[in-house]
Amino acid sequence: MKTKIASLLLASAFSLAAFQAEAADKVTLQLKWVTQAQFGGYYVAKDKGFYEEEGLDVEIKPGGPDIAPAQVIAGGGADVVVDWMPSALATREKGVPLVNIAQPFKSSGMMLTCLKESGVTGPENFKGKTLGVWFFGNEYPFLSWMSHLKIPTEGGPDGVTVLKQGFNVDPLIQKQAACISTMTYNEYGQVLDAGIKPEDLVTFKYEDQGVATLEDGLYVLEDKLKDPAFKEKMVKFVRASMKGWKYAEEHPDEAADIVLENDSTGAQTEAHQKRMMSEVAKLTAGSNGALDEADYKRTVASLLAGGSDPVISKEPEGAWTHEITNEALK
Repeated sequence: MKTKIASLLLASAFSLAAFQAEAADKVTLQLKWVTQAQFGGYYVAKDKGFYEEEGLDVEIKPGGPDIAPAQVIAGGGADVVVDWMPSALATREKGVPLVNIAQPFKSSGMMLTCLKESGVTGPENFKGKTLGVWFFGNEYPFLSWMSHLKIPTEGGPDGVTVLKQGFNVDPLIQKQAACISTMTYNEYGQVLDAGIKPEDLVTFKYEDQGVATLEDGLYVLEDKLKDPAFKEKMVKFVRASMKGWKYAEEHPDEAADIVLENDSTGAQTEAHQKRMMSEVAKLTAGSNGALDEADYKRTVASLLAGGSDPVISKEPEGAWTHEITNEALK
C-alpha cells in the first residue's frame, strides 16, 4: 500500500512539474552583447527563479559583434531586446518600430579614455587627434558629442580623425589613437589590466560632459503591444527582471558568479566580471525600471542636435511607454 501511495505521489509530482513547464509562458530575450555582468540582472532573475515565480520560461540569447538586436527582433527571433536608445531610435526611424518598455540603466557608462602623453587634457584638445569609436549603432552618442563641440569628424587640424574601433582596447595600447571608447564597467578595466596606470590616463565620462544618452533599455515591437496577452507577459518579465537587477546591486559578487556559470564560452574571468558587476550596479542603482521622461528628452535632444547629419531627423512619436512598468511596479 505504501509503495502504491508513494508511486501515486511521485506521479502527481511529475504531472504537476509537466503542467507547470507546459503552462510557463516562453519569453526570448536578445542581449546587446556577449554573456557578461552588463546583463547580470537577467541572469540573476533566471537563476534565482524570479522568472519562474511569474510563470515565465525565459531564454537569454547572448549577442556579439555580428548580432544586431533590432534585426533579431524584426525577424521574429526574440520577444524583447536590450539596446541603447540612440540605436533604437535610429532603427525606429528606419522602419523597425521599437518601443522602450523599461529602462533598467539610469546612467551612462560610456567614456573616452585618453593617454595623458597625447596632450589631451580637455575636449578642446581633441582637434587634430585620432579618436577610437565603436560603430554598429554605438557611434551615435560620440557623433552627437562632437556636433555639440562643433568639431568635424572628417579629420584635419580642426577636426578629429575617427578610427573605427574594434571591441577591444588595442588602439590605445598600440598608440594608434590618442583616445578610445571605453565603458566604465568593461574596457577601462582592460586598459588598466594592460599595465597602464590610472594616473597616465585622462577620462571623459559622457555623463559629466552633459551628452550622455540612455543605454541598455528593454525594447519590443510596437504592434506586439496591441496583444493583451503579450503585454501581460512583458509586465511579468519586467517585474522579475527588475527584481533580478536589485538583487544584483545588493549582491554583486554572487551576481558575477551567476554570470560566469552562464558563460558557455569560458572567455570571462572572475576578477573581470566582479569588477564589471560592481560598476554596472552604479548605473542601475537610480532606476526602478520605469523610463524617466526627462532622461528620454535629453537623449532625443542630443540626437537631434547633429547639425547637418543628426542621428535622427525628427522628434520620435510612440517610441516609449509606461504601460508595462506602471503595472509591473504596482
